[in-house]
Amino acid sequence: MDTLIAEDLLLLLLDDDSGKLTLTSYPQTVLGGALLVELATTGAVEVEETTGVWHAARVRAVAGAAPQDPVLRTAYDVVAAKPRTARDLVDRLGRGTRDALAERLAARGVLERHDDRVLGLFPRTRWPAVDSGREQEVRRLLTAVLVQGVEPDERTGALVALLSAIDKQHLVVDHEGLSAGEVRKRAKQIAKGDWAAKAVRDAIVAATAAITAVAATTAAGGAAST
Repeated sequence: MDTLIAEDLLLLLLDDDSGKLTLTSYPQTVLGGALLVELATTGAVEVEETTGVWHAARVRAVAGAAPQDPVLRTAYDVVAAKPRTARDLVDRLGRGTRDALAERLAARGVLERHDDRVLGLFPRTRWPAVDSGREQEVRRLLTAVLVQGVEPDERTGALVALLSAIDKQHLVVDHEGLSAGEVRKRAKQIAKGDWAAKAVRDAIVAATAAITAVAATTAAGGAAST
C-alpha cells in the first residue's frame, strides 16, 4: 500500500485501540513537517540557501513540480503562495491535516472513524485501527534502521528524523536489548546522516528544527502555567 510519510507518521502517533493521539501534543506541527519533507523528496519544493546569521532560510515551490496527490497538492499550493520559513510552514501545512489523512486511511480500511462526546458535551473524533498491517511494516523498517543498524532509505530516514524531533523514536520500535538512550543516539545520527540528496536533507533539517522549536515553546508554556 502506497502511503505518505505523514500517513505513516500518523499511524505511529495514534493508539490502535482508542484511536487517540498519544505520542504528541502538537500533531498539526509534526504532520505539517512531514508534508514539507515529502514535498522535498518529490522535488516539489526546495530550501533557499541561508544568506546570513539573522536570515532564516525560506522554502519555495519549484515551478511546474506540483504533485498529483491531493493532500500534497494542497500543501504545494500553500508553499507556492510565497516563500516562507519552515517554522511558518509547518503549522500552515498541518492545519486540518490529521483528519484529512485519517479520512483517507479510513477509506482504505486502515482506520475507522468514531465520533462521540467528552462528558456528553464536547465533540471528539477518534481513529482506532482496523488493519494494522501498514503500521507494523513501518515499525519493522524503523526497527531495522534504529536497532539492527540497517542503512535507511530516504523515506525511512525522513521518518526517523521526524520522530527524533519529537523524541518518540524509542517508543515505536522493539529495542531488542538496546536502551532507550542508545535508540535515541542512533536516531540523532541518522537525522544528521548523508542518506538523502542535499535538497531533501535541507528540508529535513529545516522541518525538524521548526518542530523542535514549537515543542520547546509548548513545553515552556506548559511549565509557566504550572
